[in-house]
Amino acid sequence: MATPLFLALSAALLLLSVPGAAATGVFQVRRKFATGGGGGGANISHLRAHDGNRHGRLLGAVDLALGGLGLPTDSGLYYTEIMLGTPPKRYYVQVDTGSDILWVNCISCDRCPRKSGLGLDLTLYDPKGSSSGATVACDQPFCAATYGGKLPGCTANLPCEYSVMYGDGSSTTGFFVTDALEYDQVSGNGQTQPTNGSVTFGCGASQGGDLGTSNQALDGILGFGQANTSMLSQLAAAGKVKKIFSHCLDTINGGGIFAIGDVVQPKVKTTPLIRHMPHYNVNLKSIDVDGTTLQLPAHVFETGEKKGTIVDSGTTLTYLPEIVFKSVMLAIFKKHQDITLHNIQDFWCFQYNESVDDGFPTITFHFEGDLPLHVYPHEYFFENGKDLYCVGFQNGGLQSKDGKDMVLLGDLVLSNKLVVYDLENEVIGWTDYNCSSSIKVKDDKTGATYTVNSHNISSGWRFHWHKSLVLLLVTMLCICVIF
Repeated sequence: MATPLFLALSAALLLLSVPGAAATGVFQVRRKFATGGGGGGANISHLRAHDGNRHGRLLGAVDLALGGLGLPTDSGLYYTEIMLGTPPKRYYVQVDTGSDILWVNCISCDRCPRKSGLGLDLTLYDPKGSSSGATVACDQPFCAATYGGKLPGCTANLPCEYSVMYGDGSSTTGFFVTDALEYDQVSGNGQTQPTNGSVTFGCGASQGGDLGTSNQALDGILGFGQANTSMLSQLAAAGKVKKIFSHCLDTINGGGIFAIGDVVQPKVKTTPLIRHMPHYNVNLKSIDVDGTTLQLPAHVFETGEKKGTIVDSGTTLTYLPEIVFKSVMLAIFKKHQDITLHNIQDFWCFQYNESVDDGFPTITFHFEGDLPLHVYPHEYFFENGKDLYCVGFQNGGLQSKDGKDMVLLGDLVLSNKLVVYDLENEVIGWTDYNCSSSIKVKDDKTGATYTVNSHNISSGWRFHWHKSLVLLLVTMLCICVIF
C-alpha cells in the first residue's frame, strides 16, 4: 500500500527486508653463463635458450570476457567462460570478488541445474573424463594449507572436501580436484592467444538454496578473493600472472571488461586495503549527499569483527547499517516530500516521469587517502517498468546479525567504473569510466602495453525481465567453510 514518504518512512524502513540474501632484499648476482676463455663472449646458443626460458616465466596479462548485466531487473550478475580439463570443455562461472575458490558443478551433483534461464548451455565437470584431472587427497599439501593443518580422520586417498555457505543461505559442497585451465592471454591490441596452467578447484557435488535453481543458473562461481585457494593466487604462485586484476561492469550495454595484469590507462587513485581481513575491506570515512556530509556516529564505519566496509562484485545491491540507511534515504528524498513510496517485493519504488539524474542528488562515499566514490542517481536507482524507479540501497540492519553493522558495496554502485585490485601493493582504486570502451594493460612478456576491449558474451541471449523484479543471488557477504 502506498504511503506519503515523510509520514511513513521511519516505520516503513523497519519493515524492509533483504532478499535471499595479498620484503625487499639484497642478493649477490652472478652470471649464469661464464664468459669463454681468451676474452670471448658467452655461448650465444645457451644465452638464447636461457632468455627463451626466462621470457616464458615473465608474467602475462589475461583477458576474461564478461557477460551478464548487474541489474536486479536483468540477470543480476556478471559471468565469464573458462575452459577446464583435457580435452578442454567450456564452463560459465560467475565472477565474484567476495569468495576464494573456483568451483563448478560435478557430474555426480545432486540438485545441480541442468538448464539455465540465462539461455546458457550448462556443462557438468567429469573428473574421469579429463586425462589431466586428479582428485586432491586430504593428506596432500593443498588440503592441509587450506584448512591450516591435517584434517581429523584423514587417511590416504580420502578426498579433500569443501563446504561453503554464502550470505544468502545458498551453499555448495563437494571435493577438490586439480586439472588443466585454459585462458586467454593478451597478445596484442584487442588480441589474445590461448594459454594454460594447472589449477585446483571444487567439484560441486551438492548445491543448496538459489544455487540449486535454474533461473540464473551457471556452471559455478569463480572466486577472486585474496586467499591462496583462489585461481588468481594459484596462477600468481605459479609465475603465470601478477596478483592484480580489474573490472569495469557495464550496466548500459551489459558485459564489460575484466583483466588480470597492470592497468596503465586509465590511471586510478587508490585507497589501502585493510590487512589480514578475509574480504576486500577498506576504510570508509564519510558519506556526502548533494555535497552535504551526513552527521553519523564516529564508530559507524569502524573496521572490526562483523563491522567495516567491503567491496564485493558478487553482490548486486548495496547494504548499509540501519542508521546509515535511514540517513541516506531521508537525504535522497529531502526535496521530494510529495513522492509516494510503494513497497514492491521489499524494494522501495516510486513513480517519476523526469530524469532521475536531474532530480536527485549524487552520493559520494569518501575513503582513506582522499579517494571518492561518486554514485549517481541512475546508479542507486534502477528502473522496474515505465517511469517506475526502485532504490538499490538496502537496510543491512534487517539482515542476519553477522551483516547488520557492515557496509557492503555491490555491483550497482561499482558499475560504470574501472575498479583495480592491486594485491601486490595492497591497495584498491577506481575511476568513473565507459565500460563499453577499452583499457590498456602492461604485458611483462613483451614490455608493451596492449588494449583490452570490452565484451558482452551474453549479447546473443540476454533476457530482460521488465514485468517483475528478479530476486537474485546477492551473495558473498559471509563465507563459512565447514569441514
